[in-house]
Amino acid sequence: MGFVRTAVVSLSVAVGCAVLTPAVAAATIQSAAAPCGSSAAACVSLSSHRAWLLSGGQVVYGPTPITSGKPGENTPPGTFRVLWKDKNHRSSIFNNAPMPYSVFFTNTGIAFHEGSLRVPSAGCIHLSRDAAVTFFNKLSVGQVVQVVN
Repeated sequence: MGFVRTAVVSLSVAVGCAVLTPAVAAATIQSAAAPCGSSAAACVSLSSHRAWLLSGGQVVYGPTPITSGKPGENTPPGTFRVLWKDKNHRSSIFNNAPMPYSVFFTNTGIAFHEGSLRVPSAGCIHLSRDAAVTFFNKLSVGQVVQVVN
């Protein structure tokens, strides 16, 4: 009987204060998985309003909440590369609006940056301050950004 008890305990996975069975643990891990390919360093899911940082296809940061483009100014889905970064960027289009910790990944000015998580953007990916700092510090020019619906 002691063997059965040990086997059951060894198959359980502790998550926070809860102990989950293998099936529930696998479902929990799957729900946190990023929906992007293994070449992506940054992944954005427009439908779930979340973003991740990845290394070799493995999540190293996230998911973190985002807001993206509003109707008529949608964030484009696709695979891009980080083009340039500017810690103290100000918009040349939107009245010199601050865009702290900008990481640009399209030729049309779409970037990750600190911004409202309540109001849709004009196409950029808004992140909390902490997430924007992390994306700015971890992403390098040339790395792949994948945006999926």
